[in-house]
Amino acid sequence: MSSRRDRPYQQMKTLDILFGESQPVAEIVSIEAICLPPQQPRRYFDPQAMQELVESVRQHGILQPLLVRLLPDNKYELVAGERRYRAAKEVNLTEVPVVIRELNDEEAMQLSLIENLCREDLNPVEETEGILQLLALRLGGNVDDITPLLYKMKNAADKNDEFRHNVMPNPEAQLVEETFTSLGLMTWESFVKNRLPLLNLPDDVLAELRQGKIAYTKAKVIARLKDETLRQELLKAAISENLSLTQIQSRLKAQLPTSDTNERKERLEGTIRRVKQTRVWEDHHKWNHLEALLAQIEELLAQE
Repeated sequence: MSSRRDRPYQQMKTLDILFGESQPVAEIVSIEAICLPPQQPRRYFDPQAMQELVESVRQHGILQPLLVRLLPDNKYELVAGERRYRAAKEVNLTEVPVVIRELNDEEAMQLSLIENLCREDLNPVEETEGILQLLALRLGGNVDDITPLLYKMKNAADKNDEFRHNVMPNPEAQLVEETFTSLGLMTWESFVKNRLPLLNLPDDVLAELRQGKIAYTKAKVIARLKDETLRQELLKAAISENLSLTQIQSRLKAQLPTSDTNERKERLEGTIRRVKQTRVWEDHHKWNHLEALLAQIEELLAQE
């Protein structure tokens, strides 16, 4: 899996996708002739980062051309470069450099999504939503259909070693694999495990996460508090006091009601039942993983 440090390289690849491998020839057009697309992948812009960009544009102008496509009546629709476009409007530029490409609606949306997904400051929620949109476009379906497909793939992978080792059983699964490989951000398995659950977070937690005020690992822990008042108090403290994940977990443990303790017990008993039903000890590959986990559990219990 690639890290955020890999983003400059990914952004270079994205420029090749957006503009082509040859050096683009920029044209100067009136900023008033450019309009934003009706559906925009990006919803939140960090105020501080935007202000820094505004000051840069004020001093140096637009250094990297915007990507646009031609519309009727000599108008242009922005495909990539919304932050630069907004900064140019902020400093009252009348003209900006652009690269014009002939794109249909689907191609324009895909390029816009890819450009945003390779940005270093994109928050995890927007990244998750953007990947789902990109998958929907490439699979020719609706965004609502992608999540069930990914969970279906995950369940199949858990049961089938051939699936897990990149033997894709159908064209849809293969296209999903190829999309994640081309983005270079994470594997589709990691996306299902770590990112899809973010979209089910409570609205208050999701709002702060969307604005980049809290890490998603901390957000997932805070979301375990079902009491809205207690959750908002912990969320506010985590942000204002910059609490570590360990500190958040410690405060959460003190606030979890008895019902949550019962849920933990039921989850543990349910897992034990599933282990017995599936006779994991008869599967050599799975038993090796389980044996390592059992050793950790035994070590943990020995510390009591």
